Amino acid sequence: MKRNILIATAALALIATPALAQQDFPNRPLRTLTALSAGGSSDVFMRVVGEVFQRKTGQPIIVENRPGGALNIGGQACADAPPDGYTICHLPIETLSYNQFMFKKLAYNPREFEPISNMYFVTSVLVVSSTLNVNSLEELAALSKAKPGTLSYGSPAVPLAYFMEVWKKETGADMVRLPYRGGADAATAILNGSMPIAFSGLANFVAHIQAGTMKALAVDSDQRSPLLPNVPTLRELGYKGLLSTAYFGIVAPKGTPRGYIEKINKIMVEIAGDKAFAERNMINLGLVPILNTPEQFAAFLKENWVTAEQIVKAAGLEPQ
Repeated sequence: MKRNILIATAALALIATPALAQQDFPNRPLRTLTALSAGGSSDVFMRVVGEVFQRKTGQPIIVENRPGGALNIGGQACADAPPDGYTICHLPIETLSYNQFMFKKLAYNPREFEPISNMYFVTSVLVVSSTLNVNSLEELAALSKAKPGTLSYGSPAVPLAYFMEVWKKETGADMVRLPYRGGADAATAILNGSMPIAFSGLANFVAHIQAGTMKALAVDSDQRSPLLPNVPTLRELGYKGLLSTAYFGIVAPKGTPRGYIEKINKIMVEIAGDKAFAERNMINLGLVPILNTPEQFAAFLKENWVTAEQIVKAAGLEPQ
């Protein structure tokens, strides 16, 4: 009898332990895995969130950058991480949506991640070095045709690269895409003269645009950005093709307990949903706050997978 009671008590303790651990969350540092290099707008955002998170909870968020592999290294790192509630992943649209259609085989399955929240959409801007002396897409196309094969562009996001390739076909523009691991790297390339054109997150370029070293030709958002009110959207310029605005979501490794998912969502939305925080660290960086629930993010991802597959097929891209 005593032995049975001891066994039953031990079993109840094992069942209760995860729930008690979730109630005490967080009682140690969190780890955030990202797929991009340090210094870009997404990296800066997550580090600022970490500062507020530590003030609110007493625990820091340690950001680990895992760039490379067409943004698949970060995805694999997330999939391989322990589902203990203390590892989250801040991943871009490529890792969460596009790469499953761009590669024949991935070392991770983006559909197995546990959605926490779609934090924001990224307003991207098509910029050129001011040394090119062009003020519109038409002038850029004309210059590229006058200097065939000499102009290059960087566009880390697949949807933006898709636009550039379609635009090249429609206008006869002659330029080459160069691989870059993030907008910060592309901005550096323009500044040092190794690449004259880029299409990526606005935050990486806005200071240089204001300084006059770069010229903004278009943004990919539904409306003009308050940071660049004089720069037209692609829709305004007549582009009617498929568009899929870049976003960054927070997910967790498969099997992370639901209690942790809900607690992380609650804390993250509280931090980024603060009006002053959002204005300073999101809107002023060209990030459009979304901050949805795990259920809403899961539904969004399902819709985005459909759009991503359509765009990849429309671009005639074959899986690598």
